[in-house]
Amino acid sequence: MIRRGSLFLAVLLTLQTGMSGALAANHKPTLAQIEAAKKEELAKKKVADAAMQRLLKARGDLKKLTALANQAQARFLSAQNELVKATAVANKAAADYQEAVAAVAFTHREIGKLAINAYTSGGGLTDIEALLSASGPQEMIDRLNTLENLGSGNKTALKRFKAAEEIAQEAKAEAEIAKEAQRVVTLKVAAAKKEADDAKAEQQKEVDKLQAVQDKLQRDLASAKKVRITLEQRRQLAILEETRANEASKVKNQSRVWKAGGPTGKSTSRTTEAQRLQAVEFAKKQVLARKPYVWGNEGPNSFDCSGLVYAAYKSAGLGWPIWDRLNSGLYYTYTKQIPLSEMQPGDLTFYSYKGTISTIHHMGIYAGGGMMWEARSTKSGLRYSSIYSVDGLMPYAGRV
Repeated sequence: MIRRGSLFLAVLLTLQTGMSGALAANHKPTLAQIEAAKKEELAKKKVADAAMQRLLKARGDLKKLTALANQAQARFLSAQNELVKATAVANKAAADYQEAVAAVAFTHREIGKLAINAYTSGGGLTDIEALLSASGPQEMIDRLNTLENLGSGNKTALKRFKAAEEIAQEAKAEAEIAKEAQRVVTLKVAAAKKEADDAKAEQQKEVDKLQAVQDKLQRDLASAKKVRITLEQRRQLAILEETRANEASKVKNQSRVWKAGGPTGKSTSRTTEAQRLQAVEFAKKQVLARKPYVWGNEGPNSFDCSGLVYAAYKSAGLGWPIWDRLNSGLYYTYTKQIPLSEMQPGDLTFYSYKGTISTIHHMGIYAGGGMMWEARSTKSGLRYSSIYSVDGLMPYAGRV
């Protein structure tokens, strides 16, 4: 027997698909209804499968774009690092140049002193003026060569300063060129990174959209599947119920209580006396409210025999997984079996047309005093009856 909660959900889904009228008229779905449900499920599956293929492709594209974006990020970080290095080199070259310039300026002052000494020692004033007006180290050296009083050590110092200035100027120029080139490269790489990131973000949006569509289609498919399964199960149960009812009607002159061996159910009970009395009170209210018998229902507006039992104990606080919607035969083995002589209100009575568990076809809730609350049949509805009013009482009651 399927769980009652699943059955209720599936029935609701069936009502939403427009089959409520047929199911209300007959609790046994037709083969045509089941076939229609299968076609509906298959159609939804095809749509969901096609959507899944689109989603898988989009995920593949996103994976590729993510790899490209990661590569662009790596290139961008590398370019940034190179730009930092190029900037450091340029700064170092600029500092070296400034040092060379300062050294040359110092040398100008020293040469001025040398020139004054040369004059004092008898050198010509014209030579001194020519020396001080030199535009650079090389020209100064060239002119100093004309001074007889300038020592060879000072000439060597001037050559060294000249070389240092030229090297500093070249290094500065090269460093600035490298820095500018790296700046341009960094800008280009940053633009490529942004383009890759934007493409990845747009593809992620597409994947998210397709994922939402796929999730919706999967929910629709699951709903269609539940409808189909429920229809099939309802038909199977209805056929079984009809078969048992027909066989039970053919049994004549059987004793009121079947003879059987010892109990075979659970060894313990899951309820308190207060819960059992609460279940009895619930069943009583449904009977007194003259609610109808509808096979497969567990309320609140109609019940079958096991549905009344399930709803009564659910109202007393029992829920899944310790309490589930089962058929009468399963309830017999699912509860602690109590001899009829020891029954208490709230225990369950069972009826079989052959005295076997597999042929149990009805159940009720013991009210006390040899009476029970039950959902008898479509014709009789919910009743307060003698426990012997139905043929085939099993020798044990069930205590939940």
